[in-house]
Amino acid sequence: MTFVSGAVRILVPASSANLGPGFDSMGLALAVHDELTAMVTNDEGIKVDVEGEGADAVSTDETNLVVRAMNRGFSAMDSVPPGFILKCRNAIPHGRGLGSSASAVIGGLAVARSLVEGGEDLMSNRQILNIALEFESHPDNLSAALHGGFNVSWLETNGTAGAVQPSVHEDVVPVVLIPPHELATSKARGVLPQQVDRSAACHNLSRTGLLVYAISQDPGLLWEATSDRLHQDARAQMYPETTKIISALRERNMAAMTSGAGPAVLLLIDRNHASELEAALSVVPQDWTRIAVPVDFEGVRAVPLPV
Repeated sequence: MTFVSGAVRILVPASSANLGPGFDSMGLALAVHDELTAMVTNDEGIKVDVEGEGADAVSTDETNLVVRAMNRGFSAMDSVPPGFILKCRNAIPHGRGLGSSASAVIGGLAVARSLVEGGEDLMSNRQILNIALEFESHPDNLSAALHGGFNVSWLETNGTAGAVQPSVHEDVVPVVLIPPHELATSKARGVLPQQVDRSAACHNLSRTGLLVYAISQDPGLLWEATSDRLHQDARAQMYPETTKIISALRERNMAAMTSGAGPAVLLLIDRNHASELEAALSVVPQDWTRIAVPVDFEGVRAVPLPV
């Protein structure tokens, strides 16, 4: 195998998973991006530089999640370079429920593919998604980071993943409320019950179907479609402030939900009712960041290097 000469640059979006009822199966890509720039070297070993989100916490050696994903991608293509240089400019907040780890994995695999001549033929998007499952056991954030847009994903009986991208109505506006504190996804998953009540399962089944229709056809149904009884109540004690905000916003008929495992909050706003948003956000603490974020419809992609 031969490697491309010079550097490649990859953008990978953030994502919000679950979207209320769609536990481990629905995700929405958001236009907040980590930027990964890498180049293969003839010298053995790696050099990693990280700036932005997580710069003071993430490793800069072989244990770095992007590096691990890159090495797994190179291995899948039977093309391991002597070494490489990687620069990460991170904008996706860590530990907030915005898919930072999924973006790191998908981004790292995409970087590896871009550094190998003919990489698109050696590792398809479907292969990337299924290799990424070695790092995360559920495909919701992974598929959103990979494909962009609104994703419905699933695990097949053989353990492989599939995903489709229903359309997103032009009047759907995501708003993300980000707290100043983190929460590890492993802790949030650890409190979930092994069994659920049948009525809760039926509730979420009906809402997941409705959510596909609401996002793609009728944003006026988003409040009802984002109702959940499977996971958010079980996690309420993990982030009481998040729970309080969601409850207050939903009382104002806002389609508010935990973003992924939390503690960030995702709002899906109908553009025709956006005038009500400012008053509703009065319930959000001042130290939380509030941003309207467009949907990212492209997913992970190579972009030109800056001049």
